[in-house]
Amino acid sequence: MNIADAKAQLINKGFLDVDTDPTVDLFRAIEQLKQEKNAIILAHYYQEPDIQDIADYIGDSLGLAKQAAQTDASIILFAGVHFMAETAKILNPNKKVLLPDLKAGCSLADSAPTELFKQFKARHPDYVVISYINCSAEIKALSDIICTSGNAEKIIESVPENTPILFAPDRNLGAYLNKKTGRNMLLWNGACQVHELFSVEKITRLKMRHPEAKVLAHPECEAPVLALADYIGSTTQLLKYSHSDSAQAYIVATETGILHQMQKDNPQKIFIPAPPNNNCACNDCPYMKLNTLEKVYNTLLYELPEIHMEESLRIAAKKPLDRMMEVSKAAGLIG
Repeated sequence: MNIADAKAQLINKGFLDVDTDPTVDLFRAIEQLKQEKNAIILAHYYQEPDIQDIADYIGDSLGLAKQAAQTDASIILFAGVHFMAETAKILNPNKKVLLPDLKAGCSLADSAPTELFKQFKARHPDYVVISYINCSAEIKALSDIICTSGNAEKIIESVPENTPILFAPDRNLGAYLNKKTGRNMLLWNGACQVHELFSVEKITRLKMRHPEAKVLAHPECEAPVLALADYIGSTTQLLKYSHSDSAQAYIVATETGILHQMQKDNPQKIFIPAPPNNNCACNDCPYMKLNTLEKVYNTLLYELPEIHMEESLRIAAKKPLDRMMEVSKAAGLIG
């Protein structure tokens, strides 16, 4: 099938819904396509295990942004969600950026509609706008500086203490950072649907059944869940802690995809998703899980779907990302 035919099958689907030969070894075929096309696969920790295993780099938002900015590849396939692929395009205007499923959005990014946020910002003209990287390119363009959960404290510390800050879009992360830094940032009322679903009652019951287990939580969780945590951190920070800490069991309050790397790094330890595994899979991000190994293969094969962006928007969104990189580098968070 040629590219024109593949485009025809994209109709109203947002991904390459094409028949794949069931005899194809997808792992080998993807590796071959990467070599042929000078392509790189960047994957978030929340992707399914097969995708993590074929990725050239696995990381959180800060690490992925750094890799996207530094790669020499001609094609970047981003196994993640839409705002992540957008970020890669912002940093690489002359590279082809692919996303296996255009419907892989983000409930947190969606919680900050551009026009409403623009009005909110206009009502607070003297505020420095710090936006969590989990937002659209349009929101980035309205921001002064971007942050991730891994560098947010350093980003906030870079703003003079007497300067008011507007933080968006995650109210839970913002509230946690207010408590941690002593600031009183004005918070946009957004949230991640996965991290808001964790139940204090369920975690407490799990803790009673596994009293030896430590609770690890992402700061996008609500405050009552964070209050139960033995350690709070970004996905990379949670991984590092689970590796270096002496405990042998952990209850992990974030998207379940991270458990794959935790288990690979620590095969002797026990990792329990919070809430426990059940039929609703309510601790899985439905958007992250739209990407599959077959979609990754077809995306590389046909070089579709591709992320496009108006240059004026890209330039405006790049400025706060560049500022984030500068502060992170100065703080020693990235090389």
